[in-house]
Amino acid sequence: MFIDRFPAAFPRSPGVGLLTATAAVAVIGNAQAFRSGREFAAYLGLVPRQNSSGGKVKLGSISKRGDVYLRTLLIHGARAVISSAKHLPERLRNMLVRRPTNVVAVALANKLARTIWALLAYGRRYQIPAPLPA
Repeated sequence: MFIDRFPAAFPRSPGVGLLTATAAVAVIGNAQAFRSGREFAAYLGLVPRQNSSGGKVKLGSISKRGDVYLRTLLIHGARAVISSAKHLPERLRNMLVRRPTNVVAVALANKLARTIWALLAYGRRYQIPAPLPA
């Protein structure tokens, strides 16, 4: 059954524990209900509002729509990754230099939500990214 195999897909996923994994299964149900990871992240309220016209892109704050509980778990997981990781990826270090910590945490939570959707939609296990050669 679907719920039986899901927590096993995230044994080493940073920021996603058993509680977040089971809450994601309860919220998502069938991953095919969403067309993409971005649509799932938007459903959770992790995508910024857009007010754009004439080619000028204006991004606002996150919409905070959707499931409050899962969004909170993802943001707390992202904060834990940021605060406890000794070796953050280059992308996150660059973002922390330019943006406030909470903005980076929400961006990482957005990425976690998209990753969860992809793992569920394609039935794969999380693989730790290979470190880049120095």
